[in-house]
Amino acid sequence: MSIQIGIVGGAGYTAGELLRLLIHHPEANIRFVHSTSNAGNPISAVHTDLVGETDLHFTDEVDTEIDVLFVCAGHGKTKPFLEAHDLPASLKVIDLSRDFRLKEPGNAFVYGLPELNREEIRKTQFLANPGCFATCIQLGLLPLAAAGKLNDEVHVHAITGSTGAGQKPMATTHFSWRNNNLSVYKAFSHQHLGEIVQSLTQLQAGFEHSVNFLPMRGDFARGIYASLYLKSDLSEEDAVQLYEDFYADHPFTHVTAENPHLKQVVNTNKGLVHVEKHGDKLLILSMIDNLLKGASGQAVQNMNLMFGLPETLGLHLKAMAF
Repeated sequence: MSIQIGIVGGAGYTAGELLRLLIHHPEANIRFVHSTSNAGNPISAVHTDLVGETDLHFTDEVDTEIDVLFVCAGHGKTKPFLEAHDLPASLKVIDLSRDFRLKEPGNAFVYGLPELNREEIRKTQFLANPGCFATCIQLGLLPLAAAGKLNDEVHVHAITGSTGAGQKPMATTHFSWRNNNLSVYKAFSHQHLGEIVQSLTQLQAGFEHSVNFLPMRGDFARGIYASLYLKSDLSEEDAVQLYEDFYADHPFTHVTAENPHLKQVVNTNKGLVHVEKHGDKLLILSMIDNLLKGASGQAVQNMNLMFGLPETLGLHLKAMAF
């Protein structure tokens, strides 16, 4: 099998990571990388880590001889792009924006968290790739929801690297502001809360407790580290067993007995989860690379599932230990 691939919104961080993965994927052939602002330029002129890896150029044309289209454009741009182009009726679409993550009438997109919807992903034509914070937080909560054990409000503190804000320079991504600095933003109102609650309700019908989410900007480039806690009647032993059983057949999410650290997942498609009991509180630590398991790596994982390939194909990446 050779999957013919198009990428839209090719100049951003997620597209750069996607290219890094797909260039070396044994079943992938990249037909075009669309970017109107960079049309004609070498891809390696923007994604400089790809110097010597590819001779592809950006284009403002759309080649319809493809099997799957990855949309890495900004939020709100996927639907207009799909409507503006005459694309094959059988074309598979993997959208990395948040445009189709919430279920609404007429939305045919499957929410693409394999740990939640693997079988639906295998059968779908249209896939909404989850958000990075949403992926990390859900990995910390799905086993409890599946067991009907989310019986109190959940407190979440999560810190993300600067790449989570995208490639376009902003005041809060400028090095001199971000370095040696921390700040909270969108307290209790982050846009990923909707998809998180949607997934928890999918597993635990009637879930109505608050998810109190405090997102933070970190002074590092990539990765998300989330600490979550809630009241629970589970013992630590039972909680750990619950998590190990839930993730037993999911190749990228691992329950670790050791207190994990962020560099264990950076540059990988892994999610690490650690569970501890403190009095009547259950503490869950969850971490991912925001550009890989939180975006492009998960998108390739989903592509593999959608085309009947081994889920891990092209995703054997090594963490940055130092």
